[in-house]
Amino acid sequence: MLERTRSTEATGGAAIVDALLVNGVDTLFGLPGAQMYPLFDALQQRADRIRTYGARHEQACGYMAFGYARSTGRPGVYAVVPGPGVLNTTAALCTAQGCSAPVLCITGQVPASFLGKGRGHLHELPDQLATLRSLTKWAERIERVEDAPAVIDEAFRQMLSGRPGPVAVEMAWDVMASRAPVVPFPPASMAPAPAPAREAVEAAARLLVEARHPMIMVGSGAQHAGEAVRALAEALAAPVAAFRGGRGVVPEDHPLGGSCVAAHRLWPRTDVLLGIGSRLEMPYMRWAGMMTCVERPQAPPHLVRLDIDPAEFGRLMPDVGVLADAQEGTWALVEAIRRLRPQGPADPAGARAAIAAARDEARRAVEVVQPQLSYLDVIRDVLPRDGIFVNELCQVGFAAYFGFPVLGERTYISEGYQGTLGFGFPTALGVKAAHPGRPVVSITGDGGFLFAVQELATAAQEAIGLVTIVFNNGSYGNVLRDQQLGFGNRLIGSVLHNPDFMQLAAAFGVEGHRVDEPAALRAVLGPALASGRPVLIEVAVPRGSEASPWPFLHPKPAA
Repeated sequence: MLERTRSTEATGGAAIVDALLVNGVDTLFGLPGAQMYPLFDALQQRADRIRTYGARHEQACGYMAFGYARSTGRPGVYAVVPGPGVLNTTAALCTAQGCSAPVLCITGQVPASFLGKGRGHLHELPDQLATLRSLTKWAERIERVEDAPAVIDEAFRQMLSGRPGPVAVEMAWDVMASRAPVVPFPPASMAPAPAPAREAVEAAARLLVEARHPMIMVGSGAQHAGEAVRALAEALAAPVAAFRGGRGVVPEDHPLGGSCVAAHRLWPRTDVLLGIGSRLEMPYMRWAGMMTCVERPQAPPHLVRLDIDPAEFGRLMPDVGVLADAQEGTWALVEAIRRLRPQGPADPAGARAAIAAARDEARRAVEVVQPQLSYLDVIRDVLPRDGIFVNELCQVGFAAYFGFPVLGERTYISEGYQGTLGFGFPTALGVKAAHPGRPVVSITGDGGFLFAVQELATAAQEAIGLVTIVFNNGSYGNVLRDQQLGFGNRLIGSVLHNPDFMQLAAAFGVEGHRVDEPAALRAVLGPALASGRPVLIEVAVPRGSEASPWPFLHPKPAA
């Protein structure tokens, strides 16, 4: 531990890197450039303590940091040049904001004397800090070298306190290169989470105990609270469902777990809904209609929300709101329910039977989504329980929302509500960098893959042993289907001319395989995961052959 009282002369870049090290950062994703030379030089000199992964596009740096953060719960850090460099990462920042992922962006600035002058200095933006503040939870400029420890500490406090989210810091070009005595700070201390109010917990517990058919929905905010959520579900004999961010909090093969389609089957009888760390997109957008904003849901069901962000209770108003961290608040609910009903739920066997029936019905119903379900079954069979699946916006990816059972916390990485096409492959590189010893599979369509295809070079150069499956249907599948069905088959921009993906893989020095049926995918996927090397698998899919997954993602109200 560095002593707070001992100063050391350092450049601005070195002061930032040392503050990262104090806060436990051992991995950074970056692309160097003129304004950032002192920072990258400091990274090189500290390579024994912090691993820097280079990328071929700034957007990949941001998404790799996102994947690292999303799969670990720890901060993902990236560094890029200002102006166009940092603008290239804003999709990743928006994705991190949407998924409440702790991502730290470090960037440069024009020389200090040019700030706000509009002289057209290299990479100058009208107000870069204001732009970053509109996309992140918090952003600040490090004005002096000696301020770096305090500002970086505050960045960590903001990023990790309360609802996690992305933050950004910038430093002027000349300041980053200048030297000054720097006094290190200790690691940042987090703001304490609000303690769950006893009255709110008791009110929520009474509603849940009195319910005949409660349901629990979890989001990203519950990813660290799996044990507590499972205990609560057992205390209530309640099904647990998630759409994207909360998947795996309760394994979907647990007797009380299930897919979003199974949850929709159980929704008509639900009399109390408990949302934990979730925006509750399923019931109040996807099941209610995406064009009408529901702000104050009408019972039934009664709505209970447990969230660390008080703003959520104004966005979707509950009957009872419990302001707390998901883990602490859920344990408080468990204790209160056990006090109110020490004998346990009235008919746990009946509840489990209803959940099992809904799961079976849901699986039979979604079997029509072919060939996507058959390919997902193969991936699920081959990937171990602790293997990580990184989704993408493609026909197989949309089917994965309900057709790929998630069996553990942080083993399913999605794009959240931003719906950022092309996020999957670079995000998965960051996931694999964070978990080099665990199998990681990235699925993507041909369209989304080409958003970041250049990062095959990153996978090869950095020896990131990611297995990427490209489902090549020669189109933007959703757009093609919509134009065919809704716009008189007037096609524009939806049919794609693709490269030979096997020649492309070979050009980057990456192992490649082409298959055209689920059995062939099974034959190559296991050895690819075992190889520890980057592997690209192309699945040839006839254009327009995939069944639509959308009836299960925007279903009509259940009967």
